[in-house]
Amino acid sequence: MTESSAPSVSSPSSSSSPISAPVTAADVLAWLENTAAAVRAEEIDAAELIRLLGELRAASTACANASDWTLLAAREAGASLRQIAPVFGKGYVRAPAARLEKLHREVLSADQFLELLRHRQPDV
Repeated sequence: MTESSAPSVSSPSSSSSPISAPVTAADVLAWLENTAAAVRAEEIDAAELIRLLGELRAASTACANASDWTLLAAREAGASLRQIAPVFGKGYVRAPAARLEKLHREVLSADQFLELLRHRQPDV
């Protein structure tokens, strides 16, 4: 994401609008419907679909990393596992607890996780 296309993030104290994810399920569904129509109309070939697949795989990894960072940050901000559990689609705390346990094998905090991601980022 270039600096000019980066989403603006308001500070928590400026309650003008809540922070939101840079992409939503609705965004993805709309894109998918448009892309499927273009494929059916033979406007997109296999080579382009393979290129898109690569972009989507990289974006999926980035979203998973963002999710992990947000989980760590939520716990550091005082959220309980019971508060977090519904986001995992479960009514119990095992799913977020297991994810946190796995993350804590590599890092102890959201800041450390972000630093780890910076080191893993290929030079562009």
